[in-house]
Amino acid sequence: MLEPSTDPLTSLRMSRQRSKDTEAEWSLRRLLHARGLRYRVDAVLPGLPRRRADLLFPRQRVAVFVDGCFWHGCPDHKTAPKSNAAWWATKLARNVERDRETDAHLADLGWNVIRVWEHEDPELAADRVEAVVRSGRAGP
Repeated sequence: MLEPSTDPLTSLRMSRQRSKDTEAEWSLRRLLHARGLRYRVDAVLPGLPRRRADLLFPRQRVAVFVDGCFWHGCPDHKTAPKSNAAWWATKLARNVERDRETDAHLADLGWNVIRVWEHEDPELAADRVEAVVRSGRAGP
């Protein structure tokens, strides 16, 4: 893999990006909790010890990921950095590839995977999550 940019300003800005407890995650969590749903936060995935779900409903076998538009390649909002473009293209493509691998792994284990974009309306996202969790269905 190519080496990342060492520009100090870029490095500082990227180090301040939250990997958990983002505003989009908090909004979804508040709504689901208010609806009486209980979940694990930033939980390790079964069979993938280095990957985590933003919300996990183990009994119902539902994993929820709140994906950032930049980091996960949102079809509506993704951007391509101009500085060190080749490194970023590789990095961001690998993130998307890893997401698909995670989805497939969990589906093979009989889990439902819900992916929510950070720009989605939290109420609508909560509706989707609640419907799957309350349906009691395991698997996709």
